[in-house]
Amino acid sequence: MPDPLARVAYIDDSGHQQSGLVVYGWVHFSPSHWPVVLRRWLEIRKRLYREFGIHVETELHSTDYINGRRRVTDRAPARYVHDGVTFWKDLGRDVARTLLEEISCLEGLTAGAVYRRCDPHPTASDKVGVYRAMIGRWESELAARHEYAMLFVDGDGSDANYRTAHRALKLDERRILEDPIMVQSSVSQLIQMADLVAWCAFVSIERHPAHRFAEAWYDRYISPRDPARSPVAV
Repeated sequence: MPDPLARVAYIDDSGHQQSGLVVYGWVHFSPSHWPVVLRRWLEIRKRLYREFGIHVETELHSTDYINGRRRVTDRAPARYVHDGVTFWKDLGRDVARTLLEEISCLEGLTAGAVYRRCDPHPTASDKVGVYRAMIGRWESELAARHEYAMLFVDGDGSDANYRTAHRALKLDERRILEDPIMVQSSVSQLIQMADLVAWCAFVSIERHPAHRFAEAWYDRYISPRDPARSPVAV
């Protein structure tokens, strides 16, 4: 029997330029689970519309809405409005927890993250080095299981480093098929899911006082779906 295409992965990055922390987070599942995962995510997005007024098509970029930097709805529920002022951070954090609760119990989904502490203000080469280490780990896992995978990565295709990383794999041995498929998070629900995983991993590693409220989110919500149980240094 031919080795199966067993893994479809969606990947996004996070980190902190000033400290040099580079993080990649992902979600993956078998191709047969793709419609199940997407349907469940669309259902939770519809719930966000009912409860928070956030349209299904609205991009949810974690660092923006969780930190109250983006107005993701034009009809914030009254419980977030006090004396005419909308408390966007409170709303964003409740939205994130709603999504994370779904991730934590989404059948067939695997999530995880890798990270590396580079010099402050990491270069594109530094970042792709972390990506190379991540896909190198996956190559070993896939080879051991006699499986193949395809990767979808946040981006517009202008960064050739990801393509180069894939093409550096030994063709006769590689288990990750083709170049990465670059998809902008603004049009991909599942890249946005990976973005949330990456952000939670970043916060759990960096431990910045401003993010103390979310330090345990990875352990609480992502760890149940992560075989490693925590972000892995590479």
